[in-house]
Amino acid sequence: MSNVTRLRHVLPMSQDINKALFDLDSAIIKAIDAAKAAGLPQGLIVAELHGHAHAQTYIMVT
Repeated sequence: MSNVTRLRHVLPMSQDINKALFDLDSAIIKAIDAAKAAGLPQGLIVAELHGHAHAQTYIMVT
């Protein structure tokens, strides 16, 4: 995995981008906690997140 580059080390990220990333991460954590509290199985939560990741990857490469 030595050919993997972290974006943070290559490109400076603005405070706005860092805040947006932090807000996104916080929202995802809150949504996961709410889903767990509602009784959704962890596998279903993971599958949902994985599906969205695939969809966003498809959008980026097409």
